[in-house]
Amino acid sequence: MLHQLSEKGRSTASVSKTKARKRTRRRQSDSEGRSPGRAKGGAREAAVRILNRVEESDSYLDKLLEHELRSGQLNKSDKALLTELTNGVQRWRARLDWILAARYRGAYHKCQIPIKNALRIALYQIMMLDKIPQSAAVNESVEIIKRSMGIRPANLVNAVLRAAIANKEEVRYPDKDSEAVRFVAINYAHPEWMVQRWLDRFGEQDTIALLEANNLRPRLTLRIHENNKDAGSVTTLLDEKNINYRESPWNAGSLLLASMPHSLAQEILQQGRASVQDVSASLATRLAAPSPGDTVYDLCAAPGGKTVFLAELMRDQGQVIALDKYSAKLAHIKANAKRLHLNSIECLTADAREWQSDTAADVVVADVPCSGLGTLSKIPEIKWKRDVQDIQQLADIQREILANAARMVKIGGALLYSTCTIEAAENQEIAAWFLQNHSNYRLDPAERILPSELCSDGFLETLPHKHQMHGAFAARFVREN
Repeated sequence: MLHQLSEKGRSTASVSKTKARKRTRRRQSDSEGRSPGRAKGGAREAAVRILNRVEESDSYLDKLLEHELRSGQLNKSDKALLTELTNGVQRWRARLDWILAARYRGAYHKCQIPIKNALRIALYQIMMLDKIPQSAAVNESVEIIKRSMGIRPANLVNAVLRAAIANKEEVRYPDKDSEAVRFVAINYAHPEWMVQRWLDRFGEQDTIALLEANNLRPRLTLRIHENNKDAGSVTTLLDEKNINYRESPWNAGSLLLASMPHSLAQEILQQGRASVQDVSASLATRLAAPSPGDTVYDLCAAPGGKTVFLAELMRDQGQVIALDKYSAKLAHIKANAKRLHLNSIECLTADAREWQSDTAADVVVADVPCSGLGTLSKIPEIKWKRDVQDIQQLADIQREILANAARMVKIGGALLYSTCTIEAAENQEIAAWFLQNHSNYRLDPAERILPSELCSDGFLETLPHKHQMHGAFAARFVREN
């Protein structure tokens, strides 16, 4: 996968470089099994290593970053810098690569991934972070590559970055008129296929507003628990610590914060006062509208935010069966249920496309696997991991899950279909397919339960640039016979 530097002979020097590269590959291989960033290079070296893992594997940034931040190997300021660099590079990768490619001698797309990421983190600091000296950004990336790959690649990094700095004000972007899609894609750092789909659907003005919203640093959203007898204790604590927040106008109990200290967040979460949950996810759960005493099947439950909220809405009376294909993911749900003293949750390892129960449910929730294109501010690497073929493949899985779920609902019961994407092929088109193929179900208008400003054609539909939350979709179907 990695493009190797060319060798020009079998001289003593080239043999030495070959051995160095082998040692580098061994170190990189060894690092696969341990926490990224434990070397002496601090936040920037950890950032390069984590970004390499994200690009070379199926790993996602938030999990790798969470593991590193818990490791205790970096101080508070380095942890903040690591978070900023890794997320910032993923957010702006296309624009960074466009600038770097113009200063790179040769085919930039063939450049080795560690070199690319060392270049990216330096350029991100130069272009986006005013408080970091350009010399520090350059020198750190040069040293990172020198330690891991040798002097020649380090010299390459130095030369490209110096050229980028010297020509920072002379970057030539694609022509806005003749290459309109590419112009938008590079300037707002999204893949061209994605930009084209959204331009066709939303038009230029709304598409650019959406791209800008996707590139914002995400807010932290705390949802105060329904069973929290002293809900005001959370806001009191935030006020005492001078943490700025505002209440969501769409969901009672959701607090929007720019940030908060990790220790304070842990205190609030561990005490069971609140959970981290985007407003869009809370709204989708409310649309399921379970009642105390209900039997509820949550078919694709992990990571479990909706599972917990379902149990809360039911006042922990009844039964919530939480399913997931992977038992390891269910461990987190069990831990959350224990932390929140919720006794109505039961976890079960099963495939939502195949599992059936002898008991029909009052409510079935199918929060299906999706492209996640409504969550790009929080998970920016999705932009580079997804392609247009994924959407159709996921739609096939979504139909399978929904068709199986339809057999589990009792007459008069409800089936909730939800996603965290804004793609019509995974949302409205799936809902239309379901109603066309299941005449015993009707659409229960979302406006009956949720604010009409967040609903369209009977569905919950949120968009980041319009509603200041993740993009999401949900449809509530009621079984009539």
